[in-house]
Amino acid sequence: GIVYMRTNSALLSTFSLHSLFPQVDAVRVYVNSSSENLQYPVLFVVRQQKGVLSWQVPLIFRGLYQRTYNYQEVSRTLCPTEPTPETRPSDQIIFVDIASMAPFNIAYELLVTRLENFQLETNKAFNFTASPSQPQYFLYRFPQDVDSVIINVVSDAAYPCSVVSVQDIVCPVYDLDHNVEFNGVYQSMTKQAAITVQRKDFPGEQFFVVFVIKPEDYACGGSVPSSIHGNVNRTWNLQRTKNLQVTIVPSIKKSVYVQAMFFSFLGFLSFYLGSVIVAFVLSVSYTPEGSSYGAIGTSSSSGGRQLSSPERRPPAGSDTDSSVEEESDFDTMPEIESDKNIIRTKVWLLLQLWSSCWARTRTGHFSKISKILNIITIAVFYALPVIQLVITYQTVVNVTGNQDICYYNFLCAHPLGVLSAFNNILSNVGHMMLGFLFLLIVLRRDILHRRAMEMKDIYTLDYGIPKHFGLFYAMGIALMMEGVLSACYHVCPNYSNFQFDTSFMYMIAGLCMLKLYQTRHPDINASAYSAYASFAVVISLAVLGVVFGKNDMWFWVIFSMIHVLASLALSTQIYYMGRFKIDVGMFRRAVMVLYTDCIQQCSRPMYMVEKLPDVPSVLSPSAIFGLVYRPRDFASYILGIFICNLLLYLAFYIIMKLRSSEKLLPIPMFCIVATAVVWAAALYFFFQTLSSWEETPAESREKNRPCILLGFFDDHDVWHFLSAAALFFSFLVLLTLDDDLDTVRRDKIPVF
Repeated sequence: GIVYMRTNSALLSTFSLHSLFPQVDAVRVYVNSSSENLQYPVLFVVRQQKGVLSWQVPLIFRGLYQRTYNYQEVSRTLCPTEPTPETRPSDQIIFVDIASMAPFNIAYELLVTRLENFQLETNKAFNFTASPSQPQYFLYRFPQDVDSVIINVVSDAAYPCSVVSVQDIVCPVYDLDHNVEFNGVYQSMTKQAAITVQRKDFPGEQFFVVFVIKPEDYACGGSVPSSIHGNVNRTWNLQRTKNLQVTIVPSIKKSVYVQAMFFSFLGFLSFYLGSVIVAFVLSVSYTPEGSSYGAIGTSSSSGGRQLSSPERRPPAGSDTDSSVEEESDFDTMPEIESDKNIIRTKVWLLLQLWSSCWARTRTGHFSKISKILNIITIAVFYALPVIQLVITYQTVVNVTGNQDICYYNFLCAHPLGVLSAFNNILSNVGHMMLGFLFLLIVLRRDILHRRAMEMKDIYTLDYGIPKHFGLFYAMGIALMMEGVLSACYHVCPNYSNFQFDTSFMYMIAGLCMLKLYQTRHPDINASAYSAYASFAVVISLAVLGVVFGKNDMWFWVIFSMIHVLASLALSTQIYYMGRFKIDVGMFRRAVMVLYTDCIQQCSRPMYMVEKLPDVPSVLSPSAIFGLVYRPRDFASYILGIFICNLLLYLAFYIIMKLRSSEKLLPIPMFCIVATAVVWAAALYFFFQTLSSWEETPAESREKNRPCILLGFFDDHDVWHFLSAAALFFSFLVLLTLDDDLDTVRRDKIPVF
């Protein structure tokens, strides 16, 4: 009840607690004081068998900007004493000392009660309330057949901000705002929190679950209260009570890990089996009028096309006897033998010019090796520090117990060893397996092509699109590295390392665009050094965007200018076939071109076909969108620019191909349909946001959702699986798209 303390006095209260095995009894002490004088607080000291616990009333918490939060009511749970079967039942003596140095009488209230629901049960929800001055904690014991559990905590209100902590059975228990982070594993929380706990981490096979309400909501993304002279009003403190519900459920068993790994590897091994079957069927059913490179693989030995000498003529009925357009409609440019700076007089070009130029320069093999070595070098030097950094992140999480560092989907985060979310890492195996499969497919085509070249096959020498595999090898390596870096990012996904997950996506999109353009313009394709230097600039911009892109208006202005100028420069280089020089005099030449073409004659560009694929890049509204809306996820924004331009260019290429009366063979048609379907499904799961490092960790956890596949993989894992397959099919589209031209003479193939 209420007791009045005299001036400068001290009181001693004694309580006895009777405990029986195996019951664990806990005692809760409630105190209340009418005195709000901070100069003369009332001091409470609780002495137990295992330790001493003390606090004062008013209880003072300190927040940001020297704000103070004072509470007159305090309630604390004392560290329980667990009886053992070897000891007989006994009474635990608890001493409570109350003292104050106040020169006046102070009224206080003291209440000591036994907790009836101190031990949490498996699969049984428990509801309670807590506040900053009245934290709560409970005991949980692992059942005999459970090795891992998930602690699910929910609340109907986002605020006040709270912290959930899992601590070993050690006294004292850290259950106040200023010390809850000293021991165990903890998360901040608004509406939802989930912590996976394993039996092996607790030798006693039991632990405390601690719930602390923070005095202010800044840590969870909420507002900070207004204050007068650093003291927050009493109304704010009275609103800091939160209703919570905790449920502890068993986690998955080890057999689920094994099933998930078998599912992941066997699922993508089926792609290997499918590729072998398709290659075998096509090699058996091949006819001379078919394509030597039209499928994923075709044999040049048994069942394949017989190699012919240079004098051998193409078989009757092939496309070499007729052309898509009249030959007079194309400019064959014989002047290329003497001077490359020439004037073109017709709007259509044929591929013979580029193929002959490429053959004379004899740089194809060197270019292929250059591109492969460059991307391998980039991959090694980029991946090593990334791996070192994420290992450091994971170590910090494991040592400090701060689970706010990494933005997992905690409702579906399955640990393995030192890794906190093994499922997010395992789901990236598809990128590595399919990337390696694509390398094998390209290698087979490359070997067949070299054999045909050695045998001087007329189809290889004078027919079809020239075969250059350097960029294809680079694309396969980039796909594998995307899997490696995505796995590294998901070791500890957060604001600081998101660019690891997207860096090689930029490269994949850029390499695909380069390959599309190289197909019909091999002589003016960008060198490996300039291409990768451009990627380095893009990645640098992405890093700067992550750091400065949230609120810095000047960054978006500068980026938009760079975006538009780079698009104009690229378009100009492509339109003038790589002959436009970037030097001091380029501005004078640009003014002259604008004057002669736009003012003096006001004529449209002569080569509209070559200009079309670059119009979307220049006129893309993405620069304006970024400048106006300034999206917080800059890395995804810039990746979207790359992907949109790639899709527009691919659509343009296919349209121009059909417009030129070229065909789509069954395999590229299947790959196009499969790419569209799988990408649509993948994007659906991609937009199922399960976490967001753009927000606070507590707000991010509000988006967490349970697993949806095998009880092991979540929506983002399914995105990993599907995106790997979609990228693989996309690569096959580029690899097989022009296989119908393998029986068409190069001087009959238009350039666009």
